[in-house]
Amino acid sequence: MSTALFSTTSECEIVTTRTFNVSKELLFTAWSNPEYLKKWWGPNGFTNTFTEFDFREGGTWDFIMHGPEKGNYHNVCEFVKIDPTNLIAWKRHSQPLFKVLFTFEALSNAQTKVVFKMIFDTEEECNKLKKFVVDKNEENFDRLEEQLKRMT
Repeated sequence: MSTALFSTTSECEIVTTRTFNVSKELLFTAWSNPEYLKKWWGPNGFTNTFTEFDFREGGTWDFIMHGPEKGNYHNVCEFVKIDPTNLIAWKRHSQPLFKVLFTFEALSNAQTKVVFKMIFDTEEECNKLKKFVVDKNEENFDRLEEQLKRMT
């Protein structure tokens, strides 16, 4: 499986990795089914309203993340590559601009490693978000872990 979809350097990436105690198939379902995805996507306390979730290459993911205290954050993304149970890649068309590469690697039938890579055009753009995004990505994965428990 090739993951060289986007040109990048390590200085332009924020990478979050976690191993989940579920199959690749279940993990991919939590990601690809909007009814599950909207329940876990985002940091602690956030909720989502999906306007469009056209899960295919070239399809649009248009949604609003609602902050726990205030703020609504409109997101528009385009799916660039989908390799079922292996890879999901998209480009954000809303600010801040970046690309995402999300890969799934089976470590066993019941254990899957996920690598979530946010890719920015410049090191400066990456560093602007890095100081708070790293912890928020971990919160996002914590929420995914809770969703996976509800699915098993």
